[in-house]
Amino acid sequence: MQMPYPLLPGAPELGKVTFGTLAEALRLGWADMKRAPGFGCVFAAFYVVLGLVMAWVTWATGQTYWLIFAAVGFPLIGPFAAVGLYEVSRRIEQGRAMDLYQIFGVVAKQSKRQLPSMSAIIIFMFLFWFFIAHMIFALFMGTMTMTNVSSSFDVFLTSNGLIMLGLGTAVGAGFALLLYMITVVSLPMLLDREVDYVTAMIASFKMVQDNPLPMLAWAVFIAVITFVAMLPGFLGLFFALPLLGHTTWHLYRLICREG
Repeated sequence: MQMPYPLLPGAPELGKVTFGTLAEALRLGWADMKRAPGFGCVFAAFYVVLGLVMAWVTWATGQTYWLIFAAVGFPLIGPFAAVGLYEVSRRIEQGRAMDLYQIFGVVAKQSKRQLPSMSAIIIFMFLFWFFIAHMIFALFMGTMTMTNVSSSFDVFLTSNGLIMLGLGTAVGAGFALLLYMITVVSLPMLLDREVDYVTAMIASFKMVQDNPLPMLAWAVFIAVITFVAMLPGFLGLFFALPLLGHTTWHLYRLICREG
């Protein structure tokens, strides 16, 4: 079956990003979320369930300290939820019907294109972050007197505990920033165009490099809204993920100078 849209070849030239660009993208994203709220709930539901399962496994195994690393690492896989939302925004933009079957069909077709390779990189970074987090925990807490960190949170207030938390947060932020830089516009680009994932990642990375202040501010906004959304049992993701997904599509379209 052919793609329902003609795909332009190669990465497009990406224009300048200003704070005004971000505000306009956010306005358009909010409008899309209000226009098609059901689709946002559908695509966010998978990640809400995933977050709840992750938290349950952590508590059930008695290793609650992993909630700290999960809270930092969980947003790394957030871009997966956006692919369907990009398609919804594209259909709204083009005045096409909001057909759930067709939208899922477009998302499913990505399995034959470049998205699986990008997904593998995101998963690898997520798992590697968990490995590094475990090493950091062992480095700073492994030499301490045997304590049940699941019930004795005071160990995190020791000098080793505070250093561990600080270093873990810094390393996690570095992983999140790198992932943000290579995916912020590459994911919508892969849906929109016939381009290999390496070229898309390079284009996304360079775009952030060329627009450091607004794009770093946008990264902080994403991090804050995602973290706050996870606090009420991950239920806030029903709001945060659709808003960020629709907005990211419009950010890409606003700075895309071709097509």
